[in-house]
Parts: sequence; C-alpha cells; structure tokens
Amino acid sequence: MKEFEKKVALVIGGTSGIGNATTNALLQNGAIVHIVGRNVDKVADTNNLIKHSVNISNTDEVASLISIIESLDNLDYLVNASGIFGPKPFLEHTVDDYNSYLDLNRGFFFITQSVAKKMKNTNGGSIVNVGSMWAKQAVKATPSSAYSMQKAGLHSLTQHLAMELADDNIRVNAVSPAVVNTPVYHGVFGGKEEAEKALEGFNEFHPIGRNGEPTDISNSILFLLSEKASWVTGAIWDTDGGVMAGRN
Repeated sequence: MKEFEKKVALVIGGTSGIGNATTNALLQNGAIVHIVGRNVDKVADTNNLIKHSVNISNTDEVASLISIIESLDNLDYLVNASGIFGPKPFLEHTVDDYNSYLDLNRGFFFITQSVAKKMKNTNGGSIVNVGSMWAKQAVKATPSSAYSMQKAGLHSLTQHLAMELADDNIRVNAVSPAVVNTPVYHGVFGGKEEAEKALEGFNEFHPIGRNGEPTDISNSILFLLSEKASWVTGAIWDTDGGVMAGRN
C-alpha cells in the first residue's frame, strides 16, 4: 500500500511471531519501522529498520524508550505485539508468574501514552494492540488465568483509548487471535519441533480447520492501521479461524 511509504511505525515485540510478520509487511510497503524487543540481534539488518533493545517489563528501560519516542519528529503507527504464554493451573500460579504478565501491560500503557502524545502533536495516527481469544473465553486444555487478565486488559484499554483519542485523530483497535503458530509456543512445549507437533492437535479446534500463521494476523493488523479502516476504532477484531463464532 502506497500510504505506508515513508510513514514511521513502532512495533513492540517486532523481533518474532506476529510482531515480526507485521514489521516485515510494513517494511515491504515502504514504512520506516522501529522494532522493540529483548533480542533484536536475531533480526537481520535492512533498510528502514531501526532496532531498540528494550525489556518493556522493566520500568527503567521503558523510560529510556519513551525518551527515544519523544525525540522522534513523527510517529504514524504503533503495534503492541509483545507477549508471553505459559499455561498453568490457577492454583499453581505464583506472584512471579502473575507479575510477568501484568508487568507487560504496565509497559504497554506508558509506551502507548508516550506514542499518543507524539501522535496528538503531529498528524494523528493508528494503534493496534494484539489481544487474545483467551481474554474472551477459557480453554480447559490451556489454563491461562493470569494471561487472560493481561489480554483482557489490553482489550479494555483499546476501547477506552479509542474514545479518549478520537478527537486527536488517533484510531485504536485490537486483533484477538486464537492459536497462531509462533515461537511463543516453543517454550510451552519444549522446543520448535515439539511445539509444531503439539499444535497439530489444535487445527480442528478452529472451524476453518487450521491454526493461524503470523501473516494471517499481520494482514489484519495492516488493514486496521491503514486508511481503508478509517471509520474503524475501538474494535476488538476476532482473527481466530472462527473460534468465537462456534465449535466444530
């Protein structure tokens, strides 16, 4: 899309999975993309890609990132795509488990605040959060109480910011994926091959008959960022192979 040419995007979690697929799509469409992650070196250098090594769960590192955001001339897009996923029974959750999820939302909150201030002072912009189907319903095979709270928080933040920032020409939406084949599952199942084998069992969980791929989600994110969605804000878009519509 020509509208992305020379526009500036910030992708939180742009080093892998959905965030990386979104980064690649933006770059392919001519955008200048700042990516944020804990291990940015695993992403190959390329034109118009700027890397920021930041753990968004760390308040000091977030403060440093906010200083960088404030120094930018312009910022058109923000994608909040960082995530962790570790299914664990509610009765076994520890304080550290809980904090690992909720610390992410603190990072998202204040990074997004900084971005919104920048967008308000320029030409507005578009923000997309990566939520989750687990924020809307429970799956017994993947107990995810703290994870669901984190993602439900992002869904709620999306709607509140859509209302508050509309007058500043800032649109805020979210995607809500079901099972997507990303590296986040490698740790859950003990490695890439083990994860891919385990995820095969979730294909039929989706009415469409297959798990999602990162590009399935990044395609939706790009649409929501773009002017083709100029009358869409506050949406929590089920990008989930039909899971929320019903069951096979």
